Amino acid sequence: MKIEPRFQAAAKAPFLIDAVEMQIEPRAGAIAAIIGQHLKLDLVGLKSYFFARWDVRLFDLLVVAAAVEFCDRVHRRPARGWARAFDVRVSVHEPEEWTKPDVCNGLEETLGFLTGDTWRFSFIARKHTESEAPQRSLSLPPGATLIMPYSEGLDSLAVHALMRETEQGGLVRVRLGAGGVDRNSVIKDRQPFARVPYHVRTQTRAEPSARARGFKFAVITAIAAAMSSVDRIVVTESGQGALGPVLVPTGHAYPDYRVHPAFTRRVERFFEALTGRAVRYVFPRLWSTKGETLAIAAALPQAPDWARTRSCWQSAQQVSVAGERRQCGVCAACMLRRMSMHSAGLEESATTYVWETLQTSEFRAGAAAEFQRHTSALDQYGIAGVLHLDHLAALSGSDLHRRHVRRVARETADALREDADDVESRLFSLLKRHAEEWRLFVLAQGGSSFVARYASSVTA
Repeated sequence: MKIEPRFQAAAKAPFLIDAVEMQIEPRAGAIAAIIGQHLKLDLVGLKSYFFARWDVRLFDLLVVAAAVEFCDRVHRRPARGWARAFDVRVSVHEPEEWTKPDVCNGLEETLGFLTGDTWRFSFIARKHTESEAPQRSLSLPPGATLIMPYSEGLDSLAVHALMRETEQGGLVRVRLGAGGVDRNSVIKDRQPFARVPYHVRTQTRAEPSARARGFKFAVITAIAAAMSSVDRIVVTESGQGALGPVLVPTGHAYPDYRVHPAFTRRVERFFEALTGRAVRYVFPRLWSTKGETLAIAAALPQAPDWARTRSCWQSAQQVSVAGERRQCGVCAACMLRRMSMHSAGLEESATTYVWETLQTSEFRAGAAAEFQRHTSALDQYGIAGVLHLDHLAALSGSDLHRRHVRRVARETADALREDADDVESRLFSLLKRHAEEWRLFVLAQGGSSFVARYASSVTA
């Protein structure tokens, strides 16, 4: 049965997007996303993915993922409400495979659930067959058992260190961004899945929410699993990162399911319908706080180098000090990072962040003296960063929100195929441990700090 997204788009004509070859005329009123121009497949990246064998279904899946990212960028969400409606036409090699009900409906439902938008897809045959990416002599780790996505994040680095210990070298790493653990181009060229295999070009980025990014990352890790003959994919996020955005949505936004099991289960069903290949996303740190994950990783004989990681949501232009990029230190992601490092007993240089201290009573006074880019938007990020963690902490003992927490627990249990009562118990335990970490972090900033002023859940 097809499930419609929880947030319905307004009753108006959908946005038309044609992700087609240059030789195909777009539909009247459609925005063209030309394959090879706006949806640019990276040759080195394709070689990195198709080093073992060529599969046009997986190539077309990359095109579909790029088309989705294009849609997500070019049309801004409405001023009132959240949802948009898209009617997307895509050129593929085997349209008869993509129009099968379980494939097309699965794609539309997965994206609707992830983004809160309404999606409709149609598929037409390509005019020209894509040339096979030349196969390369790239080797997988011996005894590969697990796909391990990695990026610049704390969770990514910590979980990689932990899984390396338990899997005894059987990890196949997949890069999820331009940065990451290995930045050297020569190293990238010698490893499979070391480059994201496509990028999207748009004249403007009208919509900043980027909810469709979760589909991009799920797709490239699933393809890597299929190419590696590995069926398990690690989701590295700890409990606050995976469940927090669903428990505490931003404003009136649709809940953020990008790394929630309810989304990855939908990806699994869709991917198997398209390819016949079963993959499974696993969540080894789902019931741990980020601080607990960092503490365990820091105790390893070869502890990770945390200075190599980045958590901040802000662009380089917004968070540079004296020409050098930092992390802002006050957005929700940075605030969670700082709290977790504090909980794990780990120290960072004050110059890691634009906001070198959180102990000032006035928000802007905590920033580096050389910082010249104060804006009202950054002020709002600072308030929102505190409030997100504070609201999440308040859920642990709130009778008012108990029903909401139980609903998320049931949804999570269904996705994990686990007992609902057990998952609910684990979720409340996670929230209580988060609340205690948050309380200690806020108190460490001092009673006169702006953090303490905003954190209503914390009492001395």
